[in-house]
Formats: sequence, structure tokens, C-alpha cells
Amino acid sequence: MDKAIRQNTKIIYLFKGLLFSYIITAFILLILSFLMLKLDLPSMVISGGINFAYIISTFLAGFYVGKKVEVKKFLWGLVMGVMYFIILMLISLLMNRVSPLPLGGLFTVLVMCGLSGMLGGMLS
Repeated sequence: MDKAIRQNTKIIYLFKGLLFSYIITAFILLILSFLMLKLDLPSMVISGGINFAYIISTFLAGFYVGKKVEVKKFLWGLVMGVMYFIILMLISLLMNRVSPLPLGGLFTVLVMCGLSGMLGGMLS
């Protein structure tokens, strides 16, 4: 019984981390959109800002989950990054109804999210 309760709390931490990561992403994208409004940013800067939002939000969420779980932190950070990517792509597909990125780009974003979440978990 105690093991089941601990497993459920780990999943709750995972969902809290996901919520936390999407709040951070929204904040970073809000700043980026304000900068786009006020400045004439090249597309490389915009793309870099979006990648920065992915990396920093999954890193911080992996760090949060790693602090809370305290066992196999790197694995929980990886799970956090992959779940972040899956939800991000599902929402993107529902909103656009087409593939959001070429397959190579999707794989790159998956690796970025997974590794930054794992790094956050390892450093926690």
C-alpha cells in the first residue's frame, strides 16, 4: 500500500512539473513575442528563442521532479522531457491539423527536450 502511494505521488510530481514547464514556456514566449513586436528580429533569433524556451523549461521541470522524487532522478527528468514533447506536439497537431515540423526537426526537438529534462534531473 505504501509503495502504491509513493508511486502516485511521483506521478503527481510529474504532472506538477509539466504544468510548471508550460508556465515557464508561456512566459518565455510572451517575452519573445513582445520583442518581436518592438524589434525587427531575424528568424534565427526567433527560432533560437523558441529552442531556448524548450530547453530551459524542460530543464527546470526535470530539476523540480528530480528534487521531489529523489530516486532515479535522471530517468524521471527524461520522462518529463519526453512527456513535455508529446503534449506539445499533440497540441500543435490539434491546432494546425498538419505536421508542425519536418520529421528531422521533430526528432531534434524530442532529443533537446529529453536531454535537457534528464540533465535537470541529474543536477537536482
